Amino acid sequence: MTKKILKQKGFIIGLAIVIFFILIAVFAPYIAPNNPLEMNISCKLQKPSSQYWLGTDNLGRCIASRIIWGARSTLLYSMTVLTAIVIVSIPIGLISGYVGGRTDAVIMRVIDIIMAIPSFMLVLAVAGTLGASARNMIIAMSSVWWAGYARIIRGMAIEVKQKDFILALKSAGCSHVKIIIKHIFKNIAEPIIVLATLELGSIILAIASFSFIGLGAQPPTPEWGIMISDSKDYIQSQPQLMIYPGIAIIITVIGFNMLGEGLKNAFGRKLYE
Repeated sequence: MTKKILKQKGFIIGLAIVIFFILIAVFAPYIAPNNPLEMNISCKLQKPSSQYWLGTDNLGRCIASRIIWGARSTLLYSMTVLTAIVIVSIPIGLISGYVGGRTDAVIMRVIDIIMAIPSFMLVLAVAGTLGASARNMIIAMSSVWWAGYARIIRGMAIEVKQKDFILALKSAGCSHVKIIIKHIFKNIAEPIIVLATLELGSIILAIASFSFIGLGAQPPTPEWGIMISDSKDYIQSQPQLMIYPGIAIIITVIGFNMLGEGLKNAFGRKLYE
């Protein structure tokens, strides 16, 4: 399987991009040339130099340092959201698909209600109610996006449940918990990994969007969405203020998408829509 994965060129490129940004996030304190929060009005809107690699913004802050530290913020927020979604959706999806009956019906009605409203609008409503902060943004996204994952996992669990070996395990008296964890989950783990990897790109875009409109991380936090929001008044005179963090977002999203597509092609497993 490892050889098959490594033969995927898209996977290799995506992995390199993801590792690059992870290393930047981890070693941000050692890589960043300046303090990302330090303001120096006398040096505002400067061009790239040895001191300010990508120049400075309207408050004299080092753009390169803020992008580097922004990688840490963005990856931390996105991984936290994804972890919360996975922790909630996997057990709910497995239980719904395996148990069936009224339990499945109740869970699916809840999921249908959540998914009946556009997820972005629902997250906006929840985040707006809780208040603008990175923590509340993470709570809002996690409390809404788990439903889609749970529905997909339920579909996978139902198909595996109908396999002959599962019926044989039931006839042999194997416990339901053991069947769910050791056999059903084991057989759907690969598609879940692929799904989670592909979804990280969407999560990163959503986080940047919420920060841009003021419902995510708050200034002066070095975060890519905030950087784009802060520079919107200078889009004509200083477009690079918006371009640099925009490029960082695009490259990161492409990296995770290529990584996920590579895993999908290597595993050769069907993902349920």
